[in-house]
Amino acid sequence: MRILTAGESHGEGNLVILEGFPKGVKIESSFINSELKRRMSGAGRGQRMSIESDKVRILSGLRNKITLGSPIAMMVDNKDKSISTQEKDSLIKLCVPRPSHADLAGALKYQETDIRNILERSSARETVSRVCAGAVCKQFLSLFGISAASFVVSLGTVASSKKPKNITEILSKTKSSKLNCIDRAAERAMLDEIESAKRSKDTLGGVIEIWLGNVPAGLGSFMHFDKRLDSRLAANLMSIPAIKGVEVGLGFEYAKQRGSVSHDAIYYDAKKGFIRKTNNSGGIEGGVSTGLPIVLRVAMKPIATLSEPLDSVNLINKRSQKAPLVRSDISALTACSVISETMAVIAVTESFLEKFGCDNLPEIKANYNNYRRSLKNKF
Repeated sequence: MRILTAGESHGEGNLVILEGFPKGVKIESSFINSELKRRMSGAGRGQRMSIESDKVRILSGLRNKITLGSPIAMMVDNKDKSISTQEKDSLIKLCVPRPSHADLAGALKYQETDIRNILERSSARETVSRVCAGAVCKQFLSLFGISAASFVVSLGTVASSKKPKNITEILSKTKSSKLNCIDRAAERAMLDEIESAKRSKDTLGGVIEIWLGNVPAGLGSFMHFDKRLDSRLAANLMSIPAIKGVEVGLGFEYAKQRGSVSHDAIYYDAKKGFIRKTNNSGGIEGGVSTGLPIVLRVAMKPIATLSEPLDSVNLINKRSQKAPLVRSDISALTACSVISETMAVIAVTESFLEKFGCDNLPEIKANYNNYRRSLKNKF
């Protein structure tokens, strides 16, 4: 399976092409739109969220809601449009790069003096395309009982110590949350932190935890480094703008503990088969899924665009200058949660199709069921 996105932040829209997706899967555009709406939600968001009302247009790859096995093309139109592929616009040239964006690095890479030609593509607006692809993958995985959920662990200096028991609990507790948080007391403190940062004209980051449930044992590989499931997940998650760290299971906490208390001991139950009493590995060992929930965490840096701009330098005259003032969020952790789920689901879907085939749904289901029966009979 391959995914290609295209589009600029203030262009006509954002496009995604999903190739190698199996034939015979029913896809509801209403579910894709609900995921797009989730991406736009959450406390701390900026003005653009009140401008855009994202809706998907499925251009190809389906007939009567059923996938054909051909490339699936989806488009989300931009309401906030200011650049064209053919007509000359009247926008002023931006020559001062914003710190912590792709502005300066991109300008150096492409030898560009108008930063608009960098920021239009490097913008997090591009993730709208990925959410469409992830929503298609979620509908496929749901046919095998695989689900995904996420929640905000911390925002700025405010952190929650609550741990969910399962995905059902996460979905239940985040349903009415303004910050996709399972801890109401911590959420209230997080909302206060957002208001404080807003008054200070500052921004905030935080940590998000992602769970994938009912993933069968055996996805991924230890045979090839690029096929390892944790490697693929980490790469996908790190591709999200503003993500600066990824953990699997205990993550960095592993470094503080001894192996005798941190590793997941193996037991056997006559009815359940091989079992674990802990899941510190986050559902992955040796690059392969263990059958336990996959647990991941990502660290999102504070929003890079500040309403009180940081120091920078003009690319043309090399003089010190404040970075340009552009629309900004205070925090986008809720949106990042949705995008993180998306990228994790895409990675699992890729590994799932490699394991069980990718031509058509009946064949995949037969392979999947045979594999599960084989494990049950042998182990």
